[in-house]
Amino acid sequence: MKRREFITLLGGAAAAWPLAARAQQPAVPVVGYLNSRSRDTDTPFLAAFHRGLNETGYVEGQNVAIEYRWADGQYDRLPVLATDLVRRRVTVMAATSTPAALAAKAATSAIPNIYLSDLGAKRLELLRDLIPNAAIIGMLVNPNFPDANPSRKT
Repeated sequence: MKRREFITLLGGAAAAWPLAARAQQPAVPVVGYLNSRSRDTDTPFLAAFHRGLNETGYVEGQNVAIEYRWADGQYDRLPVLATDLVRRRVTVMAATSTPAALAAKAATSAIPNIYLSDLGAKRLELLRDLIPNAAIIGMLVNPNFPDANPSRKT
C-alpha cells in the first residue's frame, strides 16, 4: 500500500468513526404533547408534566425529546396536529383533553396514547377525603368545553 493511499484510508476511517459511534447510541424517545389549549394557559399543567417526567427519570433535552402542539382552543385543529405528530414518528402521544385524546386515537392505533386530563373525578375524590362531612360540593365548569360534562359519551 502506498503512503498516499494509507493516509486517505486512515483519514476516511477517522471521519467515519464518530458517525458509526453515533449510530450505535440508542434513539431518544420522542413524546408528542397534544393540547387543546394555548401554551400560555397551559403553563401550570406543562410544569406538572415536566415534573412527572423528571420523577420517572426523563429530562427534556437529555434523554427525552418533546414535540409540542397547541390547538389554541380551536378543537377542529386537533386532528391535523395529531396527524403531524404521527408523521414525526413520536414514541408516545400525551393528550391533555378528551378532544385531544380522540384526535390522537383517530390519527393512529400504532402509537400509544396517554390521556392526561381525566383528573376531575380524582380531584373530587381528594376533596371528599379532605372534607368527609361535606353534604354538598359545587363545581364551576365551562359548558362549552368538551370535558365539562363527564357523563357525556364521546
